Amino acid sequence: QDSQLGGDLQVTAINNRASSILMPMSARSSAANPGIKLHIEVANKYVSLADRQADIAIRLTSAPLDTLIGARLTTVASTVYGSRAYLKELKASGQQPRWLGVDCCDFHHNWTQQACPDHDHQFFVDDTLLTVAALEQGLGVAYLPCFMGDSNANLERYCTPDPSFDLGLWLLYHPDLRRTRRIQTFREHMLTEVAGQAALFAGNQPATSPVQ
Repeated sequence: QDSQLGGDLQVTAINNRASSILMPMSARSSAANPGIKLHIEVANKYVSLADRQADIAIRLTSAPLDTLIGARLTTVASTVYGSRAYLKELKASGQQPRWLGVDCCDFHHNWTQQACPDHDHQFFVDDTLLTVAALEQGLGVAYLPCFMGDSNANLERYCTPDPSFDLGLWLLYHPDLRRTRRIQTFREHMLTEVAGQAALFAGNQPATSPVQ
């Protein structure tokens, strides 16, 4: 059965990617391989591939678990964003920015703690899509992956991306599934698709001049 190009394939990804940039790629994979029943599932927390809670996990990480195999799809850059109106107001006033309190992932949480060590937050969110919505309302600034921030016409970069915040976007699966045809087919499809969007993921869009 593993050698056949068919059957169920459960793919888990973080909400901000599963519902946005990865959805057209997944849709094209489904259209090209009608024998595969593709299940796209949102999981912002840990999912055990060893326990078959999913077949494939698409994760943003600097160090994937060594018990898993797969492919690094691309590099994902991040930086600080705010609404265009808020950043214009900030520049005119010369005040320090208001930082959103974020707990969507360890990366954004830790970066925010470093940037705002006094933890003086008035507004808190626990999901990156909520971060985007809060930024659009002019509630402050926050870290976002560049593929999200640069694609939103209401947002603008507060500063240029710092390469030390770059992360890998990985497609991961359990070693027992390495010869499963539907796994390999989806893997190769995503490698090709993501390569075509590498500049967006890496933040190589026309940079907005820093407000600072």
